[in-house]
Amino acid sequence: MRLLVVEDERRLAEALKWGLEAHGFEVDVRHDGLEAVQAAETNVYAAILLDLQLPGLSGYRVCAEIRRTGNDVPILMLTAKSGEYDEVEGLDTGADDYLTKPFSYVVLVARLRALLRRTGQAPTQVVVGDLVVDGAARRCSRAGQRIVLTDREFAVLEFLGEHRETVVTRREILEQVWGWDFVGQENTVEVHISALRRKIDQPFGRHSLQTVRGVGYRLSGQDE
Repeated sequence: MRLLVVEDERRLAEALKWGLEAHGFEVDVRHDGLEAVQAAETNVYAAILLDLQLPGLSGYRVCAEIRRTGNDVPILMLTAKSGEYDEVEGLDTGADDYLTKPFSYVVLVARLRALLRRTGQAPTQVVVGDLVVDGAARRCSRAGQRIVLTDREFAVLEFLGEHRETVVTRREILEQVWGWDFVGQENTVEVHISALRRKIDQPFGRHSLQTVRGVGYRLSGQDE
């Protein structure tokens, strides 16, 4: 599934590209409003993440130009502006949703998936053995029994589920769930992993949430 990220702050653009690719998306990046319009005209995207303050053309103008051509691709505006009139203007020019910086990957990916679900493009469930993680319903169950998770626990589990059978590092989990600019302690991840084990594994006699010593964690359908 291919996305277009339009962001003139290059460090943030690369972080968004890396993070979204880690969630399985293909990502094109443009740093200029005119280039963004051209990219939208010549490529088919599942969605566009569009900053407002851009060289060439503003995000408002880019959105208006894309809509003027009849392109109904979902557009999620990203902006440092937080005024309600800015949000109204963005939506009035054709944006589907609006996210104010700074934001976490949890919120960004959730908003993006919501847009994709509206167009029938996003899968709603991750299944690992008898564990089901339903992103649309924000619901987790194992062997048909519902498991209650906090929002952060769900986000960690969902990320691991998207990369099932693959080892992900603590740093990758931090950047994807807490945000690329997270500056806290990495043991935050260990605390949430422990909480998840107590909920999704121990009551069911499973060992699906596995530690790979010195590397990170893996969610597997095959118990160790």
